[in-house]
Amino acid sequence: MSPDDEQQVEDALQSRMETLMTADRAVPPDDISPLDFFSRWVPEMVGRDQKRRKKLGNTQARIVFAFDEPGYGAYTIYVASGEVRGEAGRVLDPDLEIRVGIETWRSLNRGEITAPEAALRRRLKLTGDTVLALKLHLILGR
Repeated sequence: MSPDDEQQVEDALQSRMETLMTADRAVPPDDISPLDFFSRWVPEMVGRDQKRRKKLGNTQARIVFAFDEPGYGAYTIYVASGEVRGEAGRVLDPDLEIRVGIETWRSLNRGEITAPEAALRRRLKLTGDTVLALKLHLILGR
């Protein structure tokens, strides 16, 4: 990891601690579809939050979220130049792939469980750049 990446992770950790101490995070509607969440809600929330966009810095990533259950599909999030966009479908060779069940995904959205906790309980599986997963969790997640 480069010194710039290390500094971004350190800054994100500090900011995350401040956020946890002082403010609630945005929570999507409980019945939001994965398509609306990844293609509209996440990009809009990041787009409205200058601090998060700044923390993303020069991060360039393609992240696939794949659901375990049939019928929910997979979604790709693109992170570039402080912007986030999402679409249905799977990109080849993502930087990170996250596999999750729909109920765990909804629990994550509601803030009932954190991503690290879900991973430790084997309810969320990561493949690829786990440092990227940590960095994005600290910037975007709960």
